[in-house]
Amino acid sequence: MRQENTYTDNTTTSMKALKKQDGFTLIEVLIALTIFAVGLLAVAAMQNSAVLMNSNAGKLTELSTLGMDQIEKLSALPFNDPLLNPGGPYPRPSPSGDYTITYTVANNPAPITNSLNITVRVTGRGKTAIFSFYKPNV
Repeated sequence: MRQENTYTDNTTTSMKALKKQDGFTLIEVLIALTIFAVGLLAVAAMQNSAVLMNSNAGKLTELSTLGMDQIEKLSALPFNDPLLNPGGPYPRPSPSGDYTITYTVANNPAPITNSLNITVRVTGRGKTAIFSFYKPNV
């Protein structure tokens, strides 16, 4: 066997090995990039939705805090206080000015006699929260 034929055979074998190697075609890469882009768009939409829901949760938390604060103030008053006269709605100032706080008072509601039913409504920034409680005459 001649040295030249051995060299030629090795070159041919290397070329066949290169041709047999599998790789990604341009179309496969483009399809993968398209799927990746669609996934990124879904994540971006989800992030936007999360920011909006977080904003709504903040608004509802502020409404709840203002409403519960008003309930605490009204429940601390004596039963015969003029602020608890039946009727309403009675407007109350809100600390931030972005919200409207009103409450109504009903005397001797049906389930509990000799008590007041006080309903507090907080409205603002497109949201409304309503809280109701009974104040017994003790």
